[in-house]
Parts: sequence; C-alpha cells; structure tokens
Amino acid sequence: MNEVEQLKVRLRQFAEDRDWDQFHSPKNLSMALIVEAAELVEHFQWLTEEQSRSLEQEQLKKVQDELADIQIYLIRIADKLNIDLLDAASKKMDANAVKYPHEKVRGSSRKYTEYK
Repeated sequence: MNEVEQLKVRLRQFAEDRDWDQFHSPKNLSMALIVEAAELVEHFQWLTEEQSRSLEQEQLKKVQDELADIQIYLIRIADKLNIDLLDAASKKMDANAVKYPHEKVRGSSRKYTEYK
C-alpha cells in the first residue's frame, strides 16, 4: 500500500471514529476544499512575487497546514468517488503534454486555445 493509500485509510477511519462520514458527501467535501484553498490564498494576498517565494518560518508553517487541509479533503473526495488520485494525475499530465507541447508553449503563459 503506497503512502496515499495509507493516508486515505487513516482519514476514512478518522471520520468513521467521529461519526463524521455522514457529513462527508462529495458536495460537502468539495465545498470544504474550496474554503481551505481560499485560506491558502489569504497567506499570499498582497505579497509581492518575491515575498511569496521567501516566507518566514511562521508563515511557511501556516501555509503548510493549509496545504495539508487541502490534501486531506482532496483525498477524502477521491475516496468517496473511488478515484485513484495518482492515476488521475498521471493521465491528466499525459493529456496536458498533448495540449501544451513544449516546443510551442515554452516560456508562454497563454492558454492552449490561443496558440493552436
């Protein structure tokens, strides 16, 4: 069992032990995920590009906690919908490689529909 699978089982047990599974529908979990993503954004709001790359330790710890919350909700949603996150990410990267061929998009932030 890989580390993502181990964490998925641990999160599932954590929710079951607290009788929270009743609240963990994909709808509710996806809304909670967005809340956590917004909390992550708050840590970078108003920072310059350079400041966002060199957070102080205390701020970095807060960002780490928000990223952990995001990952927890993401894994729970995937568990509820029986999605293998690693496989889904791998397939998405394969699709992105076709959409964004490096020889056409290198150094550009344009959307794939703008350079076809």
